[in-house]
Amino acid sequence: MAVAIVTGASKGLGRALAVALARQGWDLVLDARTGPVLEEAAREVRAHGTRVVALRGDVTDGWHRAALVAAARELGGLDLLVSNASALGAEPLVRLDALPLDGLRAALETNVVGALGLVQEALPLLRASGAGTVVVVSSDAAVEAYGTWGGYGASKAALDRLAAVLAVEEPGLRVWAVDPGDMRTDLYRAAVPADDDFGRPRPESVVPAFLRLLARRPASGRYVAPALLEVDA
Repeated sequence: MAVAIVTGASKGLGRALAVALARQGWDLVLDARTGPVLEEAAREVRAHGTRVVALRGDVTDGWHRAALVAAARELGGLDLLVSNASALGAEPLVRLDALPLDGLRAALETNVVGALGLVQEALPLLRASGAGTVVVVSSDAAVEAYGTWGGYGASKAALDRLAAVLAVEEPGLRVWAVDPGDMRTDLYRAAVPADDDFGRPRPESVVPAFLRLLARRPASGRYVAPALLEVDA
C-alpha cells in the first residue's frame, strides 16, 4: 500500500488532499499544529478504510519531523511527501516597510527550513520507493509581485528554488512545486481578512490537479493547478 505524509492536514488543501488520497487507498501520516482539528480530520480520513497516523506538532521542530518519518516507516515506507504547512509572516499581511522581521523569520522557518528538513529526513525512504515523490505547495505570490505579499511570496519563491534544485540532485524522484491558485481557506482569510472570499474556489476543487500529477507522473517542475485542470476540460 502506498504511504504519504501530508503536512498542514487539519483543514484546507491539506485535509482535502488527504481525504482524496485515502479514497484511492493511500495510508497516511498527517500533521498539524492544532490537535483537536487534526483529530477531526483524521477521523474523516479513516472513514475511507486506510491506516492513518495523526501527529500534532510543528514542522520547524526536528523531533516532530523525525516522528513523522518514523510513522511512515512503521506503515511500510514513504512514497509521497506533501509539504503543505505554511506560515504568513504577519496576520493580516502588511507592506514590507511594516513587516516584522521575526514574522519573516517564522515564515521562512516553516515554509522553507522546515520543509527542507522534512525532505532531508524522508529522503532515504523516498529513494527506496519505486515512485518517490515530493510535492511542495507553492503560490502565485512566489512569481508575481503583490503588495503586502512580499514576505510570504519570498518564502514560497525560496521553496520553489529548493524544489527545482532537489529535482536536479535527485533524478530518481519526482519533485513538483504546485501553485494551487486562489482558494477559500483560513490562511487566505488570515492574510486578507477584509477581502470577501466567497467567490473563491474551495480547496476540494483543485485536488484533482494533484491527483492527475500523481497518476501521470510528468517531469519534475513547477505546475499551476488551474492550468492542469484546463487541459482536460
